[in-house]
Amino acid sequence: MPEPITEQGQRVLTLWQGSWVAAFAVGILVWGLIVWSVIFHRKRSEQLPPQVRYNMPIEALYTVLPIVIIAVLFYFTARDQTALLSTEEAPDTNIEVVGFQWSWQFNYLEQSKAEAEEQGSEPQTRFSVAGTPEHRPTLVLREGDVVHFDLTSPDVIHSFWIPAFAFKMDVIPHQDNEFQVKVKEGTAGTYAGRCAELCGVDHSRMLFTLKVMEPGDYDAWVAEQEAKAKQQQLETAEQLESGVENPGTGIDLPGPEGEGPEDEVTDEEPAADEPAPADEANVPAAASEEAGR
Repeated sequence: MPEPITEQGQRVLTLWQGSWVAAFAVGILVWGLIVWSVIFHRKRSEQLPPQVRYNMPIEALYTVLPIVIIAVLFYFTARDQTALLSTEEAPDTNIEVVGFQWSWQFNYLEQSKAEAEEQGSEPQTRFSVAGTPEHRPTLVLREGDVVHFDLTSPDVIHSFWIPAFAFKMDVIPHQDNEFQVKVKEGTAGTYAGRCAELCGVDHSRMLFTLKVMEPGDYDAWVAEQEAKAKQQQLETAEQLESGVENPGTGIDLPGPEGEGPEDEVTDEEPAADEPAPADEANVPAAASEEAGR
């Protein structure tokens, strides 16, 4: 097992280890009884052993014991599942994860979708980071943060999986899922992320990178992304007012909520920590073209 970088991942690891302890205990008991039977009840003569119709203590044991084992495993599984899916703790960061054929877009929100719905409004996007099958995006988190994820998909079922979380959840069209994690202190580094649900021909290229930063570095990165998002919004507004389309760059620069026109695909790779262009559905244009094929 990878070393979990979240408190929830540590709970999953503990449940996994406990299940193996129970499995080994049952295995040792069963194999011990088999070996005992082979040694002490081996054939010693041609005389037929005494015949019995039933043995109530043994039959009660192999009926009650499995029920007890299953009940104990069920209890710990249900307890941990409830804790893993709890979203009651106030989050420090809200991120909408959009899984599409065949990449990811991470929208950093002002508040979670559930909170916005309670207030009768739409969640506001601070900035976005998007990728394509050729250029994997980078999800950036801060050490010690409680992070709330809203999962959505515009096409087919995907699965948001970060092995270092020891946890994954399906991304289902028209069915938003959500979960929260508490990132441990001292876990700054780079980790792998991927789709764990067969979602189409380029499923194997649906990769992303998780980067956990120390608080100071993360705050500087967020400030930089927000400044770039505001600059993109201003440039887009100026283009709309002047009626100018594509001022020679080959790529339109919409705002963080996908306010600009559809982007063109180029060979230039966007920086991992910069938000990539998105279309009006909050899905990068390059990925939309891939899905259209």
